[in-house]
Amino acid sequence: MTAAVLLAAFALGAIGWFVARARARLLYAGRESMHSMPVYHAWHLALWVVLPALVVWGLWSVIAPPIVDGVVLASPAGTQIPTDPVQRAAILSEARGIAADPSFIGFYDQSSTIAAPMRAAQARFGLIGTVLMALAALAGGGYAWTRVTGRFPARTRVERAVMLTLLAASLLAILTTLGIIGSLVFEAGLFFRDVSPIAFLTGLHWAPANAVGDDLNANFGAVPLFWGTIFIGAIIAMIVAIPLGLMSAVYLTQYADRRARKVLKPVLEILAGIPTVVYGYFAALTVAPFIRDLAASLGAQNPSTESALAAGLVMGVMIIPFVSSMADDAIAAVPRAMADGSLAMGATKSETIKKVLLPAALPGIVAGVMLAVSRAIGETMIVVMAAGAAARLSLNPLESMTTVTYQIVQLLTGDQEFNSPKTLSAFALGLVLFVVTLILNIIALRVVKRFREAYE
Repeated sequence: MTAAVLLAAFALGAIGWFVARARARLLYAGRESMHSMPVYHAWHLALWVVLPALVVWGLWSVIAPPIVDGVVLASPAGTQIPTDPVQRAAILSEARGIAADPSFIGFYDQSSTIAAPMRAAQARFGLIGTVLMALAALAGGGYAWTRVTGRFPARTRVERAVMLTLLAASLLAILTTLGIIGSLVFEAGLFFRDVSPIAFLTGLHWAPANAVGDDLNANFGAVPLFWGTIFIGAIIAMIVAIPLGLMSAVYLTQYADRRARKVLKPVLEILAGIPTVVYGYFAALTVAPFIRDLAASLGAQNPSTESALAAGLVMGVMIIPFVSSMADDAIAAVPRAMADGSLAMGATKSETIKKVLLPAALPGIVAGVMLAVSRAIGETMIVVMAAGAAARLSLNPLESMTTVTYQIVQLLTGDQEFNSPKTLSAFALGLVLFVVTLILNIIALRVVKRFREAYE
């Protein structure tokens, strides 16, 4: 129903567009002085048709459901529904599902009895909403039709509408970010009412399942999670990603000919488009067993299939394109005169790369590394499938470890109580992860800005 109504609104807007353009063209052909081109009059009328219709339909979509529920509850079948608010809401929800899909089977018997009144009420008020939307579209179109004149500044109005649309899109992104931050801060605040922030940020024991009674602070020490996140995402992964990404960037910018670069660069960037769950399968089924067998052959006692090394290696491969792409752009942005001057002084190509190009491109390379680190510490699937769930402080990469993201997934999935410290701790972990990622991104942007200012 909603899709059909929206399609009808845009169809009316398209009709108005052609009609307004035709009338404006007639005025233009009649040599009347025109402030704006016919196409701007067309867009002006189309906007006045579509926007009022969408506003009315959006308001009606909010107003109509409570009215429909009231009509259904007032029907003979609706009076038999229990008065308990929770049970009544569940029955009405199931009735909506049955009204939309007759094959839907509800848990409550009353839901099937009120499905027919629900369907009838929805159809009636849906028709009313459609009529109101059509009236709004016609009213808006009629107003805009009276403005298709030579002196009307249609271009100014259309450009202003476009500017307001772009502003609304920007505000939506900002408000979404503020909403995320607000939800994290609020839920984390509920967690920190029961658990000390100092104990959370400095404690060495993480066992939320055992946190009951007065020992909450002793079981919510998140340092092992922070260490696992840093060890896997910022140490092991970077040991793989930085050398390989940097060397690939140097080869593509300094040694590869145009034909080789045209083939190799897209192939390298394909790594960034592979879903992380695929990397997780690769880590769990290929890399982790190989590392386990290698550790056993070297004399390790009962090596685990899940290990920080397996997750870190695959994570490093995944973020190679981030390092390579930023390093590629940074090296390419270095003025050619610097490399030519070095070669003219008798330096070899390798010496020029090591002593001139890489130092000059270092800010861009550092920015790429910081962005790659922020991407790595937020990775979840690879850790879930290859690193394990054990929260431990260890320097042994062959042992299983866990990260902040893994614990967030584990704490928020399944049948959980969202008012318990165990579940609320996931929001505290998310807040810490958000702050760390934000800091890394700010540092990367600052470095990129400095790099651009140096060579622009």
